[in-house]
Amino acid sequence: MTTETNAPPGPALLRMAGISKQFPGVKALDRVTLEVRPGECLALVGENGAGKSTLMKVLSGVYQPDEGEILLSGQPVTLHNPRQAQDLGVSIIYQEFNLMPNLTVAENIFVGREPNRGGFVRRAEMTHQARLLLDQLGVTLPPNAVVRDLSVAEQQMVEIAKALSYDARIVIMDEPTSALTDTEVTALLEIVRGLTARGLGVIFITHRLDEVFAIADRVTVLRDGQNAGDLDIAEATPERIVRMMVGRELGDLFQKEAPAHAPDAPYVLEVRGLSRAGSRTDPSAIVLDDVNLGVRAGEIVGLAGLVGSGRTEVARAIFGADGFDRGQILIDGVPVAIKSPRDAIARGIGLAPEDRKAQALVLNLAVRENITLASLGSLVRFGFVMLEAERRRAEEFVRVLRVRTPSLEQKVVNLSGGNQQKVVIAKWLALKPRVLIVDEPTRGIDIGAKAEVHSLLHELAEQGVAILVVSSELPEVLGVSDRILVMRQGRIAGELSRTEATQEAIMTLATGIDHARRAA
Repeated sequence: MTTETNAPPGPALLRMAGISKQFPGVKALDRVTLEVRPGECLALVGENGAGKSTLMKVLSGVYQPDEGEILLSGQPVTLHNPRQAQDLGVSIIYQEFNLMPNLTVAENIFVGREPNRGGFVRRAEMTHQARLLLDQLGVTLPPNAVVRDLSVAEQQMVEIAKALSYDARIVIMDEPTSALTDTEVTALLEIVRGLTARGLGVIFITHRLDEVFAIADRVTVLRDGQNAGDLDIAEATPERIVRMMVGRELGDLFQKEAPAHAPDAPYVLEVRGLSRAGSRTDPSAIVLDDVNLGVRAGEIVGLAGLVGSGRTEVARAIFGADGFDRGQILIDGVPVAIKSPRDAIARGIGLAPEDRKAQALVLNLAVRENITLASLGSLVRFGFVMLEAERRRAEEFVRVLRVRTPSLEQKVVNLSGGNQQKVVIAKWLALKPRVLIVDEPTRGIDIGAKAEVHSLLHELAEQGVAILVVSSELPEVLGVSDRILVMRQGRIAGELSRTEATQEAIMTLATGIDHARRAA
């Protein structure tokens, strides 16, 4: 593989040299090299399946490499387990937090290492030490707060404080901003700057190129388990990074395609006056308020809005996962009663939900079993699953959707995020839906996989499927949608045509800023 390299001069806080790791049927890492200097933030990027997570698990002691060496401040080390890595100053913060929700902030920071005397925990000292760590981060978070009551961003601060409690020299952050708002992302990036200012090395794994340019001093790119390049941020460009990641230019990835529907065709899916009061946290709140929308065969309609605007609630109501107080759902102009997902499926509606791991996949089942899960009824004869027919169906969708898996029997938990998302979509395509709702279709997956998912959505539209796309990423909404509906406070705030839609126009509707100015 041709690579572009620009190794940093001077002593390295960390050097991983010639790291290789093989799993059955897969060579995950092939002679990979990575360096981090004191006070440096290194962005580690690459497609899902490029080897980023495996490399970090080697560094954090979860895996042992088949070849290569790890040096900390120039000294070779062998990391047999995560605790040994932590003791040597290497801490990793995973995308899915490792916190105990019923314990306090201080208890989570020092779990298993509580200061004690005579077998009794010295709570005052533990609280004091936790407060000092939080103060280092500039976080005003009560050490005695219970973790389950914290926001996602606050829980992340607890994870960072926990990492620092091990006297970390290197902090690894794996997709730390995937569930944060823009304001919370800004705050996190300030925390990272504070860590590097103190001489720590930070490895920042992200799929968001804007974050790379906002925080990184240098970028290391992996592709197919190998080094694809190493760049100082001053000489990096989005186009150059993408070319190194996926082997093609940025302009090839996000091309808008012509609409596949007739603009005056009747709606396949229509929602009229959808309303619902009450949420789990606030029973008096208005969740949905007179929502009206329609999607035609072959049309991709984007549903945009800020977090909490009601986008996911609309998707779940249409699919029967949540009830509603008033309104109608119509298929081909005819009102239908959808009281459960089973009713929605019977009407030809599929939903790829926001949280694929918790709501869409059975992680310990095989790719084959996940793909056929929703359509299993058609594969049963005399009470038994026709295994050969099931295998053929799974093979068809693995081929069509280009799912990267060693075999149909691979557990879904072992696939990359992008390939997991393809399995979710394959599950619904096996039902041949007339309406497909996809909620955050590319959350947590890389640029190349995003392009493949977007292309797949366009292919489905060309086949006549009516598609509703819910997304927080404005470039995604703009890139795939024929029309965009923008939600604000449970209502449709406005509609934008393909030609009218811009990021500024969407945010104006989503925030209501212009409306507020006119009212003033």
